[in-house]
Amino acid sequence: MIRIYNTLTRKKEEFKPILEGKVKMYVCGPTVYNFIHLGNARPLVVFDTVRRYLEYKGYEVTYVQNFTDVDDKIINKAKESGKEAKEISEKFIEEFFRDAEALGVKKADFHPKVTENMDDIIDFIKRLIDKDMAYVVDGDVYFKTEKFSDYGKLSNQSIEDLKVGVRIEVDEKKKNPLDFALWKNAKMGEVNWNSPFGQGRPGWHIECSTMSKKYLGETIDIHAGGADLIFPHHENEIAQSESLTNKPFAKYWMHNGYININNEKMSKSLGNVLMVRELISKYDPNILRFLILSVHYRNPINFSEELLEQSSNSLERIKKAHANMLYRLENLDYELKMETEMSQVLNKLSERFEQEMDDDFNTANAITVIFDLIKQSNIYLQKERVSSQTISAMIDLLRTFLNILGLDKILRKERTNTEDAWVEELIEERNMAKKNKNWARADEIRDYLKEHGIILEDTPQGVRWRRR
Repeated sequence: MIRIYNTLTRKKEEFKPILEGKVKMYVCGPTVYNFIHLGNARPLVVFDTVRRYLEYKGYEVTYVQNFTDVDDKIINKAKESGKEAKEISEKFIEEFFRDAEALGVKKADFHPKVTENMDDIIDFIKRLIDKDMAYVVDGDVYFKTEKFSDYGKLSNQSIEDLKVGVRIEVDEKKKNPLDFALWKNAKMGEVNWNSPFGQGRPGWHIECSTMSKKYLGETIDIHAGGADLIFPHHENEIAQSESLTNKPFAKYWMHNGYININNEKMSKSLGNVLMVRELISKYDPNILRFLILSVHYRNPINFSEELLEQSSNSLERIKKAHANMLYRLENLDYELKMETEMSQVLNKLSERFEQEMDDDFNTANAITVIFDLIKQSNIYLQKERVSSQTISAMIDLLRTFLNILGLDKILRKERTNTEDAWVEELIEERNMAKKNKNWARADEIRDYLKEHGIILEDTPQGVRWRRR
């Protein structure tokens, strides 16, 4: 039984999708005016992992992640660079996919763009006006916040508290300071569309409501994003969606925690925003994904060089354990059946992994189970006689765990046999030199390989090598 912490109810709830065996999931995507930063990467990785686990559990998941490809930030970027807004957004959508793929994030089933859904957005706004839930002032359209009695239920604040405690942009056109824009009147020289309310472009919140409804229906199972989106973005999505349909917008709301950089909040004002492109140019992207999953998604992450190093070392342990299992399996010249005791051990590890993931997708604890599996495999491989069935089962279980977490790429050999051949030949020559007690030649080969970036490790299972 999967249990999800629902931001709306502020408690863990048993997951029961609207349609048995099917999950409709919407995750807010980026505004595409720049490369994605570390804060963007966390929901990407977290909710990709949620999707992977739901699919592992047998659910048919329809996953939607949008692109906001018209926005003030994109327009300003276009003005600064002397380019069209579309040119800016298309460039950074392409760059988004490049970084997301590097992080092991699968493409969504649908990646709708705001500019390609304008007719649906305009129709959504028109219907809200017809229901007297919105009003037009000089070409701008605003949502009537006070007419939606549940406003504030996601952020757990009353309308009066919100008026006092939240900074609201001053706009004399608004009937209420909390009213938010559904449509913005066109400014001179800016990209715009024709509508019954006049030339203009949509507000941010209406875009996601429209695309969620279009691709997933009036009520969806899971709506997700970063904690910074709870208010006003997701709060406003609920208000306008439920005002239109008179139905719940989403059953479960999931939000990931913030990322701090060396104990300081990541922000542009502090100048400590880390771009994913920059990070993956220095580190294996799998290290970054592992780091994100090593902390429960609702908890903050304090990003640091030390944490990167720890994540790198952890991945090396996993890769080394996998290599040891493969090596022993490939060099067995006898057959033994799988031991009952080891079968039980592996079954319990599998059950534990699922229990941790079932408990609000606790990837941090699930990773602990992976290292318990590695510990068991290391103990088992020390035995003089081992079963190929047992080792194969260990390998399969490790690969299953890593696939769920989107870390399966760390086990793929990136070097070809041709590239490896010279190393293997020298290792074989070194082995023969040691057998003949020609220690000088053995040391000479080891030192030569080291000079060329190849590190040898003598293990009970034989010689392993890796590139420095």
